Amino acid sequence: MRKPKDYDAELKALDERARELRSRKLQQLGELVLATSADALSIELLAGALLAAAASKDAAEREGWHAKGAAFFQRASRARGRAGQSASGATPSSDGTLPFAGGAGSR
Repeated sequence: MRKPKDYDAELKALDERARELRSRKLQQLGELVLATSADALSIELLAGALLAAAASKDAAEREGWHAKGAAFFQRASRARGRAGQSASGATPSSDGTLPFAGGAGSR
């Protein structure tokens, strides 16, 4: 006879995984703010800029922002490549995101 599935345990595991992903995303967003020196901006200015970017329908404007962002990550990647690993040994994660903390490239 087959053992019945423990749906409660599966739901709990999925909930925990979702919580971990949200936490990691929040940490990465904070690290990105620090790496881009956006932490020097007021919270109101930063929120306004993000709202404007999210609401923008202008494809050319969005493409310009995309190109600037891609160039930022390429520069960071090249800097890490020249220096090898950072002092903490951080490398790009398996999902392709780059770990940033104050622009130092460490977690």
